[in-house]
Parts: sequence; structure tokens; C-alpha cells
Amino acid sequence: MAKIPDFPVAAQATDATIRVQAAIARAHEVGGGRVVLGAGVHRCRGLTLLSHVELHLAHGAVLRPKPDYGAYAETAVRVIAEDSDRGMIVARDAQNIAITGTGVIEAGGEAFIAGDDPTMGTWVPARLRPRVIVLDECSDVRLANFAVHASPMWTIHAIACRNLTAVGIRVDNDRRMPNTDGFVIDSCEDVLIEHVEIRTADDGIVLKTTARADGTPVGSCRRVRVAKSLIESQSCALKIGTETHSPISDILFEDCEIVASNRGLGVFSRDGGDISNVRFSRIVLDCEETPDGFWGAGEALTVSVVDRRQEIPAGRVSGLVAEDISGNMAGSINIVGSEAGRISDVQLRRIFVEQRPGPYGTALNYDLRPTGADLAPSADAVGRANAWVKDANGRVVGLMPYPGGMPGIFLKNLADVSLEDVTITRPDILPCQWNREMIVQE
Repeated sequence: MAKIPDFPVAAQATDATIRVQAAIARAHEVGGGRVVLGAGVHRCRGLTLLSHVELHLAHGAVLRPKPDYGAYAETAVRVIAEDSDRGMIVARDAQNIAITGTGVIEAGGEAFIAGDDPTMGTWVPARLRPRVIVLDECSDVRLANFAVHASPMWTIHAIACRNLTAVGIRVDNDRRMPNTDGFVIDSCEDVLIEHVEIRTADDGIVLKTTARADGTPVGSCRRVRVAKSLIESQSCALKIGTETHSPISDILFEDCEIVASNRGLGVFSRDGGDISNVRFSRIVLDCEETPDGFWGAGEALTVSVVDRRQEIPAGRVSGLVAEDISGNMAGSINIVGSEAGRISDVQLRRIFVEQRPGPYGTALNYDLRPTGADLAPSADAVGRANAWVKDANGRVVGLMPYPGGMPGIFLKNLADVSLEDVTITRPDILPCQWNREMIVQE
């Protein structure tokens, strides 16, 4: 096979957008090539990656996108997320593309902080923030070895992509910046993610099936494997949902380590798509409480089915296996359906988790967010849309007290569950508001 040509771009003090985009265009025109950003700082506005082009960040290269939402008007995307319709690096309908190298994308998230909310534990983010990398309906995608620092919003968003591989990526975001999900796999098929390290405030690696601006579902999400990765998340480390407009199936998370995370493993059905054949296997986790501004509170595993909109029943969850899970949690293992028959065929086996009290007490409630209140808070509500809303009594909507206190495992409206060799180690003297029963089922 002939070696593809290199198109080098040297670092300069001036804006590099035109030079980098021209190199991408030349590589595309000759049938393929590698655009190599040399060592040094490359300041850019939006970049569009084209078919058969590899964007390579050489050792010592720093890609520094402009920290201004207006700079990305030409790299608008078709799926809106958290009011964002723009990306710093985008590809649309492209084939055989790659972003590689050991360089760094410094995404400038600190410029998108609008205020501080210490009581809820988060920054107040600017309403309009670009995503870092958005890949929309691309095929044969390779992402390898580069790092992203301080994303202002979702870090990597793959939408309706096919045959995507991500290896060795490192993401390090501000742990107080909401909506900075590390890797969002949205309506994709045949995906492999391994040997990645993600540290972020929001979800670590999350699978979704979203809808486009006109409300049309993007499509299903199938055959995804996440392996041999390390995740730190102030939300949920390895997650499915909450956007579930189309089916999600044949998903495997295995041989991963979760550290200092608010939730370890999660499956959240909120829209019309069913979730089936999901396996969490050989996961070591460390789940801690955070303040109320982040969903959840130290749960090793949370599964919930809640209607986000009354007119669209949330899809069912079936065929879920969690096996060989070990570590510690401040919360409980929660599997909750809003109605009977929504969750079925669940197997928990070889679970060895220590349950420890946390510093905030947020784990004393199970968390059903997001609810309709988070989606569209009333005009006089206190809170932030799609995050938290407080009622007239000052309670966060969606936080529900456990009956009789917090157990080790809480099951509600669950059919056909199997527990095999499950051990939850608890303090000899149970803290106040802990349930004396290990397993509570309603």
C-alpha cells in the first residue's frame, strides 16, 4: 500500500485556520493525506475534516481553538446539544477520517464560565458553548492518542457514525463544569473504545440516541464495546441514556476502572427507544457523593425508566447483566421502573462492593432526574434547565427518599431479577437513615 502524503503546517503566531483548512482541502483533493500540525501553538477557529484525511497533532503540538462561540458559525452541526449547534472540529458525511498524534487540544473551557454556584457544587456555564469534536454521519473513523483539555461542553460527539475506533485518547476537563461529557456515542454502530482516560465533571463515556432539530430520531445505537479504560466523572462514568429516542442494543463495557466518580454504571431510559442486551463486566469502581448539582450520589449501578414527556412512554430495559463488579460506593445499587413491566431480565452476579457513608448525605435519596421538570422548568422555578430544579419547599425535584432508609440494593417495579453471589459490605453500626435491610424491593 502506498504511503499517503504529509501536508505539514508549522506553528505561527497568527491565526492558523486558513492554513490548516487549506491543507485539509489539498489532502482531500489528491485522494487522501495526513495534515501534520508541528510542535508549537496553532490558534484556530472552526475546522472541517474531509474524507480520506488524517489530522495529526505531532508531539508538542497544541491546537488552541478560539474561546468564542461566534468563531464557529461556519462549523455548525445538525444535532443540537444543550443549546449548542457548533463544534470546534467537525466532519459531516465523511469517510476514512482520523485525528491522531500525541499533541493536545486546549479547548478553553474557562472562557465559558458565567458564574459560580458553590451550594450546588458547579460553575454556572455560559448558555452557548461549542463542542470540541463533532463527527456527523461519518464512517471508518479513527481517533488515537491525542489529548483534550478543558472542554467547554461535550468533548467528543459522534453522531450516526459507523466503524469508529478510539484508542489511547486522554480527556481532562474541569470537574465543576457541567455538560462536559467526555465521549458521547450517539446513534452509532460498530464502535470500539479502549485504553482511553477520561476525567470530567459530566458523564465519562455515554451512549445516546438523540433527535435532530426537527424532532426526527437520528437512529439506533448498536454493537458498542468499551474496554480497558479509566474514567473519573462527577456524574456517571459509564452510561447509557438519558436521550433514548431510538433503540440501544448489544453494548459491552468491560475491564474498566472508575475512580472518584459520582455514579459508576448507569442505564437511563427517558424517551421511546428500548434498551436491550447490555453487559457491564469486570469493573472496579470508586463512587462518592457530590452536592445536588450533579445527578446521582455515589451509586455503583443505577437503572431507571422514567417518562420524560407524558406523550412518549420511556422505552423498556431488558437483558441487563452486571457481573464481576467490585469496589466501594456511598450510595446504593438502584434499579427503578416508574411502572411495572418496564425493566426485566436483570442479572447481578459476583458483586462485591463496600457501602460507605459520604460527607453530604445526598445518597440518602434515590435520584430520578432528569424529569419533565428538568426539561422545561416553570418560569418561577429555582434551578437550571436539564440539571436541577427546586420545588416550593426547596427540595430538588426528582430526589426520592428510600422507604425506611437507604438499603444496599433498591429494586422497584422490577420483573425477573437474578442475584447470584452478591455481597454488599456495610458498617457494623449503620448510620442514621440507613435501612436495616440489605435489599428492599417494592
